[in-house]
Amino acid sequence: MSKRLRRLIPIAGVAMLVLAACGESSDPRDNTDAGGGDSDDGGGEQVTLLMESWRNDDLAIWEDVILPAFHEEHPDIRVQFQPTAPDEYDAALDAKLSGGTAGDLITCRPFDVSLRLYEEGRLAPLSDLPGIDAFSDVARTAWATDDGSETFCVPMASVIHGFLYNQEIFDELGLTPPETEEEFHQLLDQIAADGTYAPLVMGTADQWEAATMGLQNIGPNYWNGEAGRQGLIDGTERFDDEQYVAAFTELASWAPYLPEGYSSTTYPDAQNLFTLGRGAIYPTGSWEIALFNEQADFEMGAFAPPLPEGQDTCYISDHTDIGIGMNAATDNPEAARTFLEWATSEEFATLYANELPGFFPMSEHEVEVEDPLAQEFLSWRDECESTIRNSYQILSRGEPNLENQLWDISAQLLNGTIEPQEAAAQVQSGLARWYEPQQ
Repeated sequence: MSKRLRRLIPIAGVAMLVLAACGESSDPRDNTDAGGGDSDDGGGEQVTLLMESWRNDDLAIWEDVILPAFHEEHPDIRVQFQPTAPDEYDAALDAKLSGGTAGDLITCRPFDVSLRLYEEGRLAPLSDLPGIDAFSDVARTAWATDDGSETFCVPMASVIHGFLYNQEIFDELGLTPPETEEEFHQLLDQIAADGTYAPLVMGTADQWEAATMGLQNIGPNYWNGEAGRQGLIDGTERFDDEQYVAAFTELASWAPYLPEGYSSTTYPDAQNLFTLGRGAIYPTGSWEIALFNEQADFEMGAFAPPLPEGQDTCYISDHTDIGIGMNAATDNPEAARTFLEWATSEEFATLYANELPGFFPMSEHEVEVEDPLAQEFLSWRDECESTIRNSYQILSRGEPNLENQLWDISAQLLNGTIEPQEAAAQVQSGLARWYEPQQ
């Protein structure tokens, strides 16, 4: 499988508020004035599709750029975006689907939330959708059945993990981006010795950053990406194996380089510290690019997770973030599938990647990304093997929830309240408590 076919991504929401120019019904899907059909063959019938999404911050992008491009090609289909607050989306969508009031198009969260909707018959199967074969099996993982036999959402975007850095600080201190962990620690020591800036900007107050921006950032280089992730699922690898202990050990080594008071530093605090120029390196992912482009008044650079000693192959977390599917109960399946087929196209991928820099297409299409920082992240796909966060598929379905446990354990590691070997043993014990292949 080519690296291009292994592309993954998160994408942020979908949106647009364009009302059908036909009739004054209170329900925009009431197409009686347009003849009641759902054809888009130019014969004058008009269909309005409602799109559900948790992304209420991308409205202008969809209204002004993305959906107008679709409407130009399909003038008989109009898409209306109806967002819900992110923390209310799942419950609200469940209620709408149960009550028969949900939109025709459903923005899909990755993995179990969407898989449950498919298994309940709420999301339509899409394995036969024209264009779906532009996505690799890995790209479809977040919106496919466990055995991979059925896909139920079109992958829209992924995010790539890595490190952002303040170019002005690097220039001031004569630093260059590291390629190996040895060079990474030498660089951190140089910044610490200068004493002006925090070498690494991250806190542990919210816990999730320690795992998501720490462990899941550097970890794939230790457990060999997809091979290790699949090994945990099938039980051929364990969290107390040496490669996982080594990943926890490397994460714990970051503690001396974090900002003063990092145990009480929240995610927004860390964002502010970096964009205000008070820290040199920010462990993160490409999802920060658009915000930091607005907030930081200095040039930024990015480097991929440094390679452990003796390792030649690099791995990146190119994590599935957002997809889009079809309400199985829609009254307009042909029009909805027309939109979904367009969402598999190179045109859509190019628009989305450039309007939302840092959210990358997961398809095989060659997309030119205009933002130089986003392009740097994207270039790692040509150099490294892609994987996704190892706690997201299957392994967080029981108690203790693996994702939440990794948050807690990773924060404890950085806070110095647990040692790497103990951390690995606790995670393994929690997984073995409910997951049979690990027993």
